[in-house]
Amino acid sequence: MILYLDTSALVKRYFYEPYSDDVISRWKSATQIVTSFVAYAETMASMYRKKRESALADTLIRKIADSFHHDWESFIRVEVNDKLNGYIDRVVEKYPLRGFDAIHLASAIVIHERLSEDFVFACFDERLTGAAQLEGLETFPPEDETI
Repeated sequence: MILYLDTSALVKRYFYEPYSDDVISRWKSATQIVTSFVAYAETMASMYRKKRESALADTLIRKIADSFHHDWESFIRVEVNDKLNGYIDRVVEKYPLRGFDAIHLASAIVIHERLSEDFVFACFDERLTGAAQLEGLETFPPEDETI
């Protein structure tokens, strides 16, 4: 299975939140992890926001960031470029998505079209999950589970 992680799913690998165990389990069973290049900035910003809001120790954040940097190197990362822009145009015309959410959905669609393996789009944003489902992507969590 190819597992696409938007940032809301990706951070669950590094911070214990609802569904973290499920994300980690799917991560371990995936043949490939995919995300967009924008997930790097979003994830790092999320880590440091959590540090400020929860007064986490510098050493802990450095350890979490190091783990993320290590994982990042193993991901298939979708570039934001002119080829992706056509997909972005299509999804923003159809769905009321924020900019980075449109990039994640467009990136997932590109990978899903190019690879024949089972594909799961992991996301914890209801609007983005709904758009992914309308695009025919299998999503996690499934539609019938409350996010």
